[in-house]
Amino acid sequence: MSLGSLGELLAIRTLVFNKFVNIKFLNDLRFNHPFADIYAEEGSQKYVISVKARNRYQRDKKLNARYNLGSGCAVNAQRVASEYDAVPAWMAISITDQTYSVYFGRLDSLRLPTGIPMGASHVTKYRCLADDQYHHLNWAPYRNE
Repeated sequence: MSLGSLGELLAIRTLVFNKFVNIKFLNDLRFNHPFADIYAEEGSQKYVISVKARNRYQRDKKLNARYNLGSGCAVNAQRVASEYDAVPAWMAISITDQTYSVYFGRLDSLRLPTGIPMGASHVTKYRCLADDQYHHLNWAPYRNE
């Protein structure tokens, strides 16, 4: 299983635990769906969500400080948002050998819609849906080594 697929499973699990409803895995509807991996609703708000899962630290042990969304992200996000009558959003999943944290936000909350800044001063401004939760996985295949 790829890190991206694992991240999507953790994202769905986190959305369920945070009482989002009508969750749909969009890549089941269309392989490699543009921009969004998941559709979910919270109250009356509908979201199309791009999920980015990354090792919290790079090979050099420095913080992985930015999770790329892609250069065509804004255009694809608007197209998908229109198709689902939803707001484009993102989930950033920061993973260590033992834990993961999940941050959530609207795409329009980012200064540049091509990436999610993950520095300490940035994550405090994001909605945290899971904070250093144990994942109980064998993380060896996913380590940056």
